[in-house]
Amino acid sequence: MLYLTLTSISYRGNFLKNYVLTPGPVPVPEFVMLEMAKPIIHHRTAEFEEIFFKATQGLKKVFMTQEEVLILASSGTGAMDAAVCNTLSKGDEVIVVNGGKFGERWGKICKAYGVISHELKVEWGQAVKTDDINEMLDKNKNVKAILIQASETSTGVEHPIKEIAEITKNRDDLILIVDGITAVGAFPVEFDNWGIDILIGGSQKAFMLPPGLSFISLSKKAWKFYEDSDLPKFYLDLNQAYKNSLKKTSPWTPAVNLVMGLNAVLEHFDKLGLENLFRRHSIMSEATIKGFESIGLENFAPGCSSTALSVIKSPEGIDAGEIIKGLKNKYGMIVAGGQDQAKGKIFRITHMGYVDKGDMISVIAGVESILNELKYDFTPGLGVSTATRILDSL
Repeated sequence: MLYLTLTSISYRGNFLKNYVLTPGPVPVPEFVMLEMAKPIIHHRTAEFEEIFFKATQGLKKVFMTQEEVLILASSGTGAMDAAVCNTLSKGDEVIVVNGGKFGERWGKICKAYGVISHELKVEWGQAVKTDDINEMLDKNKNVKAILIQASETSTGVEHPIKEIAEITKNRDDLILIVDGITAVGAFPVEFDNWGIDILIGGSQKAFMLPPGLSFISLSKKAWKFYEDSDLPKFYLDLNQAYKNSLKKTSPWTPAVNLVMGLNAVLEHFDKLGLENLFRRHSIMSEATIKGFESIGLENFAPGCSSTALSVIKSPEGIDAGEIIKGLKNKYGMIVAGGQDQAKGKIFRITHMGYVDKGDMISVIAGVESILNELKYDFTPGLGVSTATRILDSL
């Protein structure tokens, strides 16, 4: 049930479906596209105010919070930027957990604002240990925030956010800032119950929309940090966004049709139930990982895998780029590769968005076909049959 693009007709005159199976952007359902295709309405009208309000209330359920969830017209990085410039000041010290490309991004944002980062480097494919965070806090008594990903998209790692929140939630001088862009809507991230201070989401991941919206919620403790922040902010001033959100609007022109599409997604989540949504991701993750393991391909993040995506190691002696290129050219399947130190070593497959068990079976079969052409020694069909047995529970 993914996109058929007329531009993907090959030179041999054959149609080739374009299966977008990357962990962002993800496939968008037809019912969402139809909602976004409706005629534009003006954003300063009572009609849109109700649409906007409905979206913010729906987001609270997914964020698992009673706090306001703010909608920004930006990519997820815009909300990451906002999290820093609204709560910290120049010269403040923070801990940045860097276990991949997006952990690295926290450090770059802090550097741009003159915030001092104490980088806690984590081996790619592994989750941070709370003992290491405590040790760094002991060494750096002036740290005001811990910045981390709930799900590191570049490695497929889920970090132990609930356990880290236990460190921060009873301290008035320390906040926990979580990039949940590839987590919120994919698996439980309990803002209120766990004691998270800032949580970020993005439209192009589990919310199965095009890129262009980000979501952010702040705890009461985080709003106190806002009062002391001296960093420059205008478009990303979250206090302006908060005051306007209470009036069912935004301070600046919103992405009107994306918000309309967001409501369609949130209604779908309501009908499906969050527990069932999370279960779908979990089963697709288990099936994909075990399917590939059955033919000798290893999970890149064993023991700490995010259910939002699967990150699989390419077999020894085979460049992952060959698998990715083969999937695209032969089957129209678009999966993501590795970055930096993982380039050529891994490929990444989404479980978020408008994908189902048929798509998981198809991509495993596609990889098997490419590996067979590359003379990799395995039992053809074993990966597909292994995954199918697990996916049958969906």
